[in-house]
Amino acid sequence: MASGQHQPLNRQAERYAREGVELSQSTLADQVGAAAAALAPLHARIEAHVMAATRLHGDDTTVPVLAKGRTRTGRLWVYVRDDRPFGGQTPPAALFRYSPDRRGEHPEAHLEAWSGILQADAYAGFGGLYAEGRNPAPVVSALCWAHARRKFYELADIAAGTRRGKAAPSISPLALEAVRRIDGIFDAERAINGASVDARLDAQRETIAPMVADLERWMRDERARLSRHAPVARAMDYMLRRWPGFATFLEDGRACLTNSEPVNATGSREQANAERALRGVALGRKAWLFAGSNRGGERAAFVYGMIATAKLNSVDPHAWLADVLAHIADMPASRLDDLLPWNWAATVTTAKAA
Repeated sequence: MASGQHQPLNRQAERYAREGVELSQSTLADQVGAAAAALAPLHARIEAHVMAATRLHGDDTTVPVLAKGRTRTGRLWVYVRDDRPFGGQTPPAALFRYSPDRRGEHPEAHLEAWSGILQADAYAGFGGLYAEGRNPAPVVSALCWAHARRKFYELADIAAGTRRGKAAPSISPLALEAVRRIDGIFDAERAINGASVDARLDAQRETIAPMVADLERWMRDERARLSRHAPVARAMDYMLRRWPGFATFLEDGRACLTNSEPVNATGSREQANAERALRGVALGRKAWLFAGSNRGGERAAFVYGMIATAKLNSVDPHAWLADVLAHIADMPASRLDDLLPWNWAATVTTAKAA
């Protein structure tokens, strides 16, 4: 629960001491370990739930790890299941993993037995997952349009330069036009967010596919006139060299445009995704600064996954974990599923109504 509030154990110890309760950091660390051990059966069920998805959002972020008086850079990986953008009723969930570095062998190990559509950025380390002949089957790459748009947006955003105290840069007309065209594609997809797989695919083929084809033609024509050193050329190359991955969403109604936060037709931000799930880590790094060891990184991944899954199901992580830790020891194995966030929330609602 410390990860949910982004409060490191040393600050928790200081807070307790001010209230007259002496608890060492080692004692608090042992409590985290004991809680993780008690929650392990639930974590295993969440992991199985995530790995049963036909489509996952995947992403990673840095996590500083203490090593011999200095810090080195580890990684936290997240895999999010969310079927709601294509009308699915299965509860969303997140699974976090820790690794001491960013080598591609880690996501390959995380998804060793999984196949389906992976919504992710163009990180080369995912390449082994897409390889022909992979067992059980090659993972289908669905690249993130938000990552691609960001590269153009940075070249078209005068305000960002002035906010950093720099002279306003000249806007790239080509970058501005690329942003305009990509925004149109996002608007068209936003209107079908939450529709069934078949309805999405029909709308994508009828409305969005022509827009994507026009964008590709325009981009290839303009790219042929540019120097390879031009910043906007590099932004174009990022997409053009990987175009099949960016076009995956036109071939399967389960795939989305982005790994960032989708917005539904009413304008509300309801769906889960990998980037959103990692925001807590980005906030936490400013408070706890680093993980104390590789084991600390693994425990952080465990807890972040539990907290993120609760939030994705609109469940208060503190209330849920406090109740689960109070009752899980007495809960028969046959009823452990009742403690999963989406089932727990339904039980609490029913109890309050009664």
